[in-house]
Amino acid sequence: MSILGTRVIRTEDPRLLTAGGVYVDDLRTPELNGAAHLTFVRSPLAHARITGIDASAALAEPGVIAVLTVADMDDLAPPPPSSGEWDGSPAPLGGPWAEPLLAIDTVRFVGEPVAVVISDGSYQGEDAADLVSVDYEPLPVVLGPAAAVADEILLFPAAGTNVAIANPVPTDDAPFDACEVVVEQEIVNQRVACLPMEGRASAVSYENGKLTVWASSQNAQVSRFILAGALGMAPEQIRVVVPDVGGGFGAKVGIDRDTITLAWAARKTGRSLRWAETRSENLLAMTQGRAQLQHIKIGGSRDGRILAYRIDVIQDAGAYQRVGGLLPFLTCLMAPGVYDIADVQAGFRQAVTNTTPIGAYRGAGRPEATAAVERAVDLFAAEIGMDPAEVRRRNFIAPDKFPFQTKTGAMYDTGRYEEALDKALAAAGYEQLREEQRRRRASGDPRQLGIGVSSYVEITAPDPDAGETAKIEVTDDGSATVYTGSSAHGQGHHTAWAMLVQDELGIPMDRITVIHGDTDLIPAGVGTYGSRSLQLGGSAVHKAAVEVKDEARRHAAEMLEAAEADVVLETSTGLWQVRGDPDTALSWAQVAGHTSGGSLIADVSFAQERPTFPFGTHVSVVEVDTETGQAKMVRHVTVDDAGIVMNPVLTEGQRHGGIAQGAAQALLEEVLYDADGNPLTSTLADYAAITAAELPSYELLTSETPTDLNPLGVKGIGEAGTIGSTPAVQNAVVDAVAHLGVRHIDMPTTPQRVWAAINEAQKASHQ
Repeated sequence: MSILGTRVIRTEDPRLLTAGGVYVDDLRTPELNGAAHLTFVRSPLAHARITGIDASAALAEPGVIAVLTVADMDDLAPPPPSSGEWDGSPAPLGGPWAEPLLAIDTVRFVGEPVAVVISDGSYQGEDAADLVSVDYEPLPVVLGPAAAVADEILLFPAAGTNVAIANPVPTDDAPFDACEVVVEQEIVNQRVACLPMEGRASAVSYENGKLTVWASSQNAQVSRFILAGALGMAPEQIRVVVPDVGGGFGAKVGIDRDTITLAWAARKTGRSLRWAETRSENLLAMTQGRAQLQHIKIGGSRDGRILAYRIDVIQDAGAYQRVGGLLPFLTCLMAPGVYDIADVQAGFRQAVTNTTPIGAYRGAGRPEATAAVERAVDLFAAEIGMDPAEVRRRNFIAPDKFPFQTKTGAMYDTGRYEEALDKALAAAGYEQLREEQRRRRASGDPRQLGIGVSSYVEITAPDPDAGETAKIEVTDDGSATVYTGSSAHGQGHHTAWAMLVQDELGIPMDRITVIHGDTDLIPAGVGTYGSRSLQLGGSAVHKAAVEVKDEARRHAAEMLEAAEADVVLETSTGLWQVRGDPDTALSWAQVAGHTSGGSLIADVSFAQERPTFPFGTHVSVVEVDTETGQAKMVRHVTVDDAGIVMNPVLTEGQRHGGIAQGAAQALLEEVLYDADGNPLTSTLADYAAITAAELPSYELLTSETPTDLNPLGVKGIGEAGTIGSTPAVQNAVVDAVAHLGVRHIDMPTTPQRVWAAINEAQKASHQ
């Protein structure tokens, strides 16, 4: 009987719950004995010219070894390397947009590194960093995407504009002119903090010309690639090790610039170095997410058919381009969502501002697309007076049209959108909820009920041709070791990969070891992002297991003096035998021992023809106190279809985490700056991270629509919850007060914002 599809408890958890994880800051490896600590001197101003740096007072402090600035980076080729965030290209972004590792003559956001202090202890470094005197000449500040594209104040005067990348939206109004109803709305998809439980941390040792970097990262091999390019070293001179990672969410894709600086400083000084950021440092300087200003236009007929849709995106890049045009590109690619719309127009501009750089954050461009189109559909439904669920049903891509190419160029593999909607609505008791809503509205109840619907589709493994690697070795003690290019940081890869091997080879999971995140052991690999792991990394493990089994069959046939076609593996016992003759059974230990090297090895890579497209529907139910504006989630029902479910425990865990992050954006979370570019949310006392107290128990429904693009029939699940939940919750909050004349409320739907919307609508009704 196959183990796949069963509820197998995570094998990672006993260690994490008892001994605990070993994160970068926990490492006690001999290479780091006596390691010094690095502390960054960060800019307190959002935009300023540096006119001088005096480190003499810091250097006089006990325990201070060195203070380094960009002037000391004479061993790096100019221009300084661009972003540590990997955008798929080895070439740095040069010219006027180049981002230095340490500020050269201008700082462009609060938290930008200006210098580093190297000290014996971390507390000594913090004290000394405060003594580094930097003279700043303040410059005008640019905040927000609208101000950025106006180009009145330039961050990079040599560029002549703040718009770094532009793909203009078409402006053909003919499709809208033919519509009976047209609705327009400006939508803010606000800036949020990535906020992993473990902040960024790295340690570096440089000995005998070899650099070893321990990093909290989602991609060891990509990190090595970035380091080699930035430091001018050959890849074989660098080893990257990724220990336990306490969350990444896209912000730890590759290796960041602060870690590159740490590696450079270790090589420069010949000292092993450590760095682990504080939470305030994390909220200042780790890449942040979302930050789009969207203008949407939707048109159609009064019978509910959507005929035209336009989205014009201004992406706030922050002070430097960390992922180029990737995020708004994905937003435009996924613009039409699950709908069969005759005319779709999408375009973007990416502009720099005096704020923390934007990077990937769970979903990376796709949540922004779904939030826009799902708000647009609700606005359209309200304008024509039709139930928003019915408008969705009338515009879904039909199941018999797959594979389906959208007007923006995405090729959807499979989808059953109406089925997912109907399943979610039935489980939620949609009609009963609407009846309860009508009752509360009629009675004037101060606690109004809102029901929000969101139907979504997303792209996973957006870089399928990059593929993933896997190696399996079965040794003469009957155990197996899996070496994977995928990188786990909470997803449960060790459990999933062991399940795949047990299912194919019959070797028990407790006899299977999974290794990842060490470039000396796994030199080739891509890592984890974009919900790619199971469909690419898992399929590579499956492929390696099949090849090991084929090789083992040849050896078993030789040992049993039988034809290969007559030799079978009983996966329930893990024994090889001649078909129908159990007395001939051979164990994996015996078969592996028969080889010349005492082991069976398969080393493979797997790539997909194209990405996969999971889908689903979320129904969120909220109560809004109309007297205070407080919105509270009371139910959340979801259908998330990511193809075949290999382990419901792992799938549900990913859905739970994703829903929490998506709901957090809709209700609470927002990174804020004052008019001078000073962060107002630089501690957890100010940044409203969501907790269990604000969340209901989720109602998760199952749905499995296989893809034929990989042998497992799976799609990505890691980002689905975040993509589906945000607009469902936002729509629910708006729906709760729509009868009061409220048309739209931007996220986060805080009590202040909801209360203000209610009062503005009431004032307008009395004019």
